[in-house]
Amino acid sequence: MTETVVTTSKAQARPVSVAPPPRRREGRLRALDGLRLVAALMVAVYHYAGRGGDVTRAWGSSPKAQFPTLHQFAAYGCLGVQVFFVISGFVICMSGWGRPLQSFVASRVSRLMPAYWVAVLLVTAVFALPSVVYEAVSPSDALVNLTLLQQPLGVDRVLGVCWTLWVEIRFYALFAVCVVLPGANRRRVVMFCAGWTPAAAIAQAAHQPLLDLVVMPEYAAFFIGGIGLHLVHRDRRDAYAWGIVVVSFLIGQHYAVRGLWNASDPNAFAHRTTVGIVLVVAFAFVAVAAIALGLLHWANWRWLTVAGALTYPFYLVHEHLGWVVIRFLHRGLHVPSAATFALTVASMLVLAWLLNRFVEKPLTPRLRTALAKAR
Repeated sequence: MTETVVTTSKAQARPVSVAPPPRRREGRLRALDGLRLVAALMVAVYHYAGRGGDVTRAWGSSPKAQFPTLHQFAAYGCLGVQVFFVISGFVICMSGWGRPLQSFVASRVSRLMPAYWVAVLLVTAVFALPSVVYEAVSPSDALVNLTLLQQPLGVDRVLGVCWTLWVEIRFYALFAVCVVLPGANRRRVVMFCAGWTPAAAIAQAAHQPLLDLVVMPEYAAFFIGGIGLHLVHRDRRDAYAWGIVVVSFLIGQHYAVRGLWNASDPNAFAHRTTVGIVLVVAFAFVAVAAIALGLLHWANWRWLTVAGALTYPFYLVHEHLGWVVIRFLHRGLHVPSAATFALTVASMLVLAWLLNRFVEKPLTPRLRTALAKAR
């Protein structure tokens, strides 16, 4: 009896090697999905009511006449792109952390391309219809658009929004080479941000097209700010991360104001003020910061995941196909402007759901698996 007790006591005293528990997978940040949809809707409002040009042909008159008050606010909707870029910096840093390069590339390609390919073919086919007043690109240019390299090749774009995808791809490439390939860790991510920020400033001063192409001075601060906010998400006490975020905001608002302030242009569709632009940029950083700090953890509704899934296909198709729907409803069926606006947004969301359900869900995992396993 005594020996048994002693033996048991020694066994308890001896250190035992226990395998660490498996790492708990972080819950989905559903508030981030909701913010994605907000950014996409901002861009849609801009394309339908915040600018002139082709959308005027859809309405039959300037959106100024259709929406005398809304058009002034809708003009700020183009800043939804900057909101997207901050979100992208956060998400890409999160998804690239601890992932090998091949898996990272497979994830990005499978996420972007299936819906994009179908959107290019769909818009090309619709614009080729005799009843559509908008001119389709040539078949050759449409085929080049499937590569997502139409901009550097100087080819006409099928999707007006695809210029932002070209910016995103260059960001993915930089992050993949500088962070994912050697292995993501806090020090490497901080050094990446600390290197990219002055490189973008130098590129701006140098006026060299190649440098501009690589380091993207106009948009770098938004991606870097998103990366910094992911570091904050990992450790809210990280002073370097907060420094990255603050510097990125200060630089980002400068580029946004410089590119979008138009109060001095008497022919501007709507006059954006400096304060208005800075406030929208601040909203992008503050909203993602609130998510990073867990202040919006209560926004955990399942429908936000659906909203996040619809955002990308909605973003791809809403502009050009939305103009077709506006023309059909407003000028063909004489539906009032406000109802046409709402029905157009709703129809594009339905189309986005169809693309997500019948294109992205079946093709994305297959493409990702094929790319991840390929030698």
